[in-house]
Amino acid sequence: MQVFTPKEVSQHAANKYLSVLIAAKFARKLNEFPRERSLHEKKLTTRALEELSNGDIEYKVVPRRSPAA
Repeated sequence: MQVFTPKEVSQHAANKYLSVLIAAKFARKLNEFPRERSLHEKKLTTRALEELSNGDIEYKVVPRRSPAA
């Protein structure tokens, strides 16, 4: 099992909380694609955290819209 430290993951994001959200959303996107089931396949969250810590994921923070009153 690979361990990711908050410092590793947050190098390519603004902070550690944002980096976890980015990795979780990316893992959900990976889950939508068909994949080969094998014994050596990495879990999607591990793969997402690896790619984020390597700087392979590009993301854009979109501010939340305020509800119209």
